[in-house]
Amino acid sequence: MSLTAIQNIARPTSIGLSSAVKRCLWVSSRAVIDAAARDGELRVFIFAGEVSGDTIGSRLMASLKKLSPFPIRFSGVGGSMMSKQGLQSLFPMEDIALMGIWELLPHLYNIRVRMKEAIEAALLFRPHVVVTVDLKGFSFRFLKQLRARYDEQRLDGSVHFHYVAPSFWAWKGGEARLKGLAKFVDHVLCILPNEEPVCRSNGLPATFVGHPILEDVLEGKETMADEWRIEGNGEDFRIKYDVPSGATVISLLPGSRLQEVTRMLPIFANTMQQLRDSYSELMNVILVAPNQHVDKYVSRAIHNWPVPAIPIPGGTPYLKYDAFNVRHSNLNCVLIISSQSNCD
Repeated sequence: MSLTAIQNIARPTSIGLSSAVKRCLWVSSRAVIDAAARDGELRVFIFAGEVSGDTIGSRLMASLKKLSPFPIRFSGVGGSMMSKQGLQSLFPMEDIALMGIWELLPHLYNIRVRMKEAIEAALLFRPHVVVTVDLKGFSFRFLKQLRARYDEQRLDGSVHFHYVAPSFWAWKGGEARLKGLAKFVDHVLCILPNEEPVCRSNGLPATFVGHPILEDVLEGKETMADEWRIEGNGEDFRIKYDVPSGATVISLLPGSRLQEVTRMLPIFANTMQQLRDSYSELMNVILVAPNQHVDKYVSRAIHNWPVPAIPIPGGTPYLKYDAFNVRHSNLNCVLIISSQSNCD
């Protein structure tokens, strides 16, 4: 979905992440506030298994720290962005960031081990709130098994939030599956406005909190922007990275998971090899997701890259948009090649 489309959807109804979280905490369980007041702290177990989830999770953590009337303590699994907010991940997020059945099969045992570790850690932490971010396959199994353990041990348990509703609108009979989630998910934080009423009509409490990409627009701004747009500074990017004024810049987005990057980057390299004779000053900007395995792989790959390449680290949205705004002095355009993945 394009940025413009997301803007048009979210602009009239978005209530803002911070206020939405505050309202959700109140609506889902007053007992959470009472328990946190009794314990003198709010304990949140948060789980993200992908780069996009790491970004969402870090922003949620920052908002909760601002909103909570009590000292807040986090435990769980996340990446570099969540670690900046104070999370010490139980294990590397990349251990479960797998895609596709064939990539998954060789790692099933390790995933089961990580699942058990996460459940035991959550029980030991005794959180007031559990938040899983996207990664529905792992997240829903985790929440379901965790609730079963509450029942076995006759514990009151935690309030379970899931951030990013499953794409029920893309499945045949997807809406009907929502009813089953209410057994172990107490509240869904939706990123598209049409998702909230559908979840609620199927017995699953939900709140629309706005699309994460809109926070790229607002990040670093003190007031709400009049126009929902990001205008990168291509000239600053040229100066910073010494990009010749006549260069043709092609931006590459190889993905955020190691499996897709190892598949896509050689294809991109071969494409650049074929294109370099057609352009005298061809350069690449490669967006590198904040994934330690991806970072290492890309760093090795660009040593033998067929054209000059500038790696852009993940977690730097404005630098990314600066790169997108670089203009060729004659063509007045920049080509962006993506693997259809989000390199946050």
